[in-house]
Amino acid sequence: MGREQVVIAGGGAAGFFAAITCAQANRECDVSLFERTAQFLTKVRISGGGRCNVTHALFDPRTFAERYPRGERELISPFHRFSAQDTIAWFEARSVRLKREEDGRMFPVTDSSETVIACLLAQAKAAGVRLVTRTGVVRASARPKGGFDLKLSDGESLMCDRLLLATGGCRDIVGAEIARVLGHTIEPAVPSLFSLHVPTPWIRALPGISVSDVELSVPKTKLNERGALLITHNGVSGPSVLRLSAWGARILHKLDYGFRLRVNWTPRMNDNALRDEFQERRCTQPNRHVIKSPVGSLPMRLWEQLVRNAAIAPETIWTSLRRDGASALIREVTSTELEVNGKSLNKEEFVTCGGVRLREINFKTMESRITPGLYFAGELLDIDGITGGFNFQAAWTTGWIAGHAMAGVEPPSRQ
Repeated sequence: MGREQVVIAGGGAAGFFAAITCAQANRECDVSLFERTAQFLTKVRISGGGRCNVTHALFDPRTFAERYPRGERELISPFHRFSAQDTIAWFEARSVRLKREEDGRMFPVTDSSETVIACLLAQAKAAGVRLVTRTGVVRASARPKGGFDLKLSDGESLMCDRLLLATGGCRDIVGAEIARVLGHTIEPAVPSLFSLHVPTPWIRALPGISVSDVELSVPKTKLNERGALLITHNGVSGPSVLRLSAWGARILHKLDYGFRLRVNWTPRMNDNALRDEFQERRCTQPNRHVIKSPVGSLPMRLWEQLVRNAAIAPETIWTSLRRDGASALIREVTSTELEVNGKSLNKEEFVTCGGVRLREINFKTMESRITPGLYFAGELLDIDGITGGFNFQAAWTTGWIAGHAMAGVEPPSRQ
């Protein structure tokens, strides 16, 4: 019998990890990886501002899976087999040490994505993976007796025994179309991680202002997120906004990204707590101007604007703050409503939700339940995580499982 021919379409994180895993697990497999662009691992290179957010320091598989708006249930078992801890161990065994930041994100100690890329390239070459750039798989048809006939973008044809589609999110319509032709259902692609455009002049006058803890909600929906917020030249961004956009990807798409965003700037203080705080200021700072006395940890410039929005005169001191003025200020602090009229993709993540329908995949092997010998990994699946290394972890995990399955080797229970 000849050697098993394995073809991987897509030279991103998932495709590379699957190629390396397959080639290392079974030396009798000839593994070829095709990338249609001029460069491998593009997203790895630019992730985290060029530092590469490899994974997240969260080591319970079930809790980790809760960070995926789509794919949570399906990923629990895979994360038991190859978790964030296994990713850290895999890279460190290959001389790429990772460090944990305060928010749980994991980066190489070099703070350079090139460290991760160099490791993956070296491992792929050492394992004998054939690496081809500027050439993509553009068509695939299943052979009657198994395997696939492939057409490449350079006009060449070839045959393979097993095919992995790891072409990334549905921005690459070719991968999704190949999956569809081979029998799969494609869930519509919509953006998943993005900042929000807010035309309100006073917001746009505060670029660079950040608040460490806010609560965001969208009236008439169940969307609610809490975390840090950053005011930008175009509107608002930051972890709370990105999480809201991830969990609300389809809802916000249906609204055509035009809706009201409610902001609670001090979620640790409810209306009663703010009234008590105002009363204490009347006693302890009676002659201090309200506009110069921010509550909690609100930045001064933001507080000044909220006071103006409440129609409180700049010369108002705490002892002269009327009840109706206090009520108006509490409303501004706890339920500012901002008009949203668009979005901007987060360039470091550019994640989409949508892709191959998950129930059509066997997550023990990442093999198609419809077409034998066809495998999937990474964002071409209808899986997406919140920001913080979760999308890369899904790529490592699904690539690792698919790699072993294509090699015909049972993976170890722990790496």
